[in-house]
Amino acid sequence: MDKLTRAIASASARHPWRTITAWLAVTGAIFAVAISAGGTFVDDFSAPGSQSAKALELLDESFPEAAKGSAMVVLAARDGTTLTDHRDAIDDVLTEVSTIAHVQAVADPFTAGTISDDGRIGFATLTLDAPEREIGKPAFAVLSEDVSGAAAPADLQVELGGDAVFLNSTEENSAHVGIGLLIALLVLIVVFGTAVAAVIPIGLSLISVGAAIGAIMWLASTMSVSVSAIPVAGLVGLGVGVDYALFVVARYREGRAAGQDNARALTGAMATSGTAVVFAGGTVIVATTALAITGLGIITSIGLATSLMVLSAVAAAVTLLPALLTLLGDKIDAGRILRRHRPATRAEGSRWWRFGHHVSRRPWPYLLGAVTAVLAIATPALSMQTAFPAAGDAPAETTHRQAYDLLTEGFGIGFNAPLTVVIDQRSAPDGDQGVDSLVETIAAVPGIASVGEPQTSAGGDTVVLNALPTSSPAAAATSDTIEEVRSVIPGNVYVTGITAVTDDLNSQLAKTLPVFVGTVIAVSFLLLMLVFRSVLVPLKAAVMNLLSIGAAYGVMVAVFQWGWGAELLGLEGPTPITSIIVVIMFPILFGLSMDYEVFLLSRIREEYARTGDNAESVARGLAGTGRIITSAALIMVAVFLSFVASPVPSLKMLGLGLATAILVDATVVRMLLVPATMSLLGDANWWLPRWLDRALPVVTIEVADNPDEPDAEEQQRTGRAEQLVSS
Repeated sequence: MDKLTRAIASASARHPWRTITAWLAVTGAIFAVAISAGGTFVDDFSAPGSQSAKALELLDESFPEAAKGSAMVVLAARDGTTLTDHRDAIDDVLTEVSTIAHVQAVADPFTAGTISDDGRIGFATLTLDAPEREIGKPAFAVLSEDVSGAAAPADLQVELGGDAVFLNSTEENSAHVGIGLLIALLVLIVVFGTAVAAVIPIGLSLISVGAAIGAIMWLASTMSVSVSAIPVAGLVGLGVGVDYALFVVARYREGRAAGQDNARALTGAMATSGTAVVFAGGTVIVATTALAITGLGIITSIGLATSLMVLSAVAAAVTLLPALLTLLGDKIDAGRILRRHRPATRAEGSRWWRFGHHVSRRPWPYLLGAVTAVLAIATPALSMQTAFPAAGDAPAETTHRQAYDLLTEGFGIGFNAPLTVVIDQRSAPDGDQGVDSLVETIAAVPGIASVGEPQTSAGGDTVVLNALPTSSPAAAATSDTIEEVRSVIPGNVYVTGITAVTDDLNSQLAKTLPVFVGTVIAVSFLLLMLVFRSVLVPLKAAVMNLLSIGAAYGVMVAVFQWGWGAELLGLEGPTPITSIIVVIMFPILFGLSMDYEVFLLSRIREEYARTGDNAESVARGLAGTGRIITSAALIMVAVFLSFVASPVPSLKMLGLGLATAILVDATVVRMLLVPATMSLLGDANWWLPRWLDRALPVVTIEVADNPDEPDAEEQQRTGRAEQLVSS
């Protein structure tokens, strides 16, 4: 692997302008194809083969009118008046709404069941001209804006609600990404001391993210890609893009400071840190691609999008970065801001070296203390209860949240969790009692507040009716009610609606999660074993990564589910933890944790191969990577925490969870657990059965040259690498 990485980097460095031109051309071509393909982003929440999915398929096939998207114009009279007092104004508002794009029909809000008992709150159902997945998020944004902007008197409140509006809502852009990158820039300035060296990782990250966005847009033209794919993938892409460039640039400048010329320093950096970047990025790609095991469209698309983002970051680090470093040459140190920092030529005496030996001399206290602390942080995760967010969890100022609150006030909490019952008359069983009997059966189920009038398709083969539960969309009681309804209906009847769809989604996750988690751990274990030729190193790495992930889940439960400090994050109180976010976080965190494991262990392995002294190699590994890994972690934490400022609760969860895991991983795990466990295991760290060693392919991260060795040997190796590229 090291030879291939060095060969690719050497080829890019020999032809820097060709490399840059190729990046511009490929990125432009990707965007051109993506735009011409016309892909759209849509959330596919359905679980293949589930009851809710079968119901939606039946509607598309036999009752397309009922499959069309819908929304509700929610009306509320103020100042002690009723809606009847505003009838003329309401007619004018709805007439204006009927002219908005994609609105096919507007129902009369003054019919039975559409006005609250006190006459103050009501709604008019909008029938759209296509299913919501075909309309797209931008069109819903325009619809929300136009309805909210409809001319209405001051004492009449007009809002737009419904599941389709909430699921396709857009939030105002915020400066959270810029804040994270600004903090990252400040950290890089402290690390490198020069403006040019600090800007390179930021710029490279932005370029790789931009190229990956084009690839994700292209992907959206071939499959259903979640509207959250780019925000989630971009969050990871920014972090790894900066970190990967940081590791390579730091190793390159280390070689330059040791007296190596540009070519030798670049070759050495790419053969060591560059190879570690390829391996670490590959681990993240494998882990996020494994999300496809869940079989859920929305999760699979986010996993593939994240994989594309990380792949772009790795490609930029091993091709574009060497080209830029070659062009810059000595200018890498231009724009000095802080006093010149000269890396020590010897590890002995550095604070990280002394700390490594300090932990190695007292491994048990540090091991037990660190594990106890992490387990204490992770303990709340045992109480985790996941749910799917509803409009009631959205920011209070949004129109769909206000519509949700008004409907709850006027018609009860279950009004926002409607169940859609679809009846396939063509496959009715013998002795079927008919639709009226089914309505009575469903109405008698505990937890059902009311059942609406059945609607029959033009061909008479499909019937649809709505049932309202007595509990809220995210309540466990609603899931119980769905199960109870499904237990009393015949096989030709299916229950769907967003509440039933997300319930089926959670059931699918529960079935596939063990296989998914096991696959991620097993593949990561195998990859680490290939590189480090060890059984115990990948085993303890997997355990430590699970500890970091557990700590992240524990903090999420405490903050979001229990509401500890939720107000500080801009939340009104406890918020349901989104099941999708919990699943998506696992491979991302597992992969990112492996990043730091690879960078630290590859340096320790270098020193062990050179000295054969386990304790000294651990201390030297910490001395060689401690400052850079800490800086990289600070950058990751800054980028991830910046997403806590997002108005979207799910992005807040993702940002806080990722930041927590990276913080724990780079401090408690890498600074305490790794040196303590490696000290206790001694030479057994690198044990691998001989039969397994012979069976496994050889994948190595090259041991860096000693700065004191003659340049001739390096020139000889560089010549062989160039020969490999030219051939």
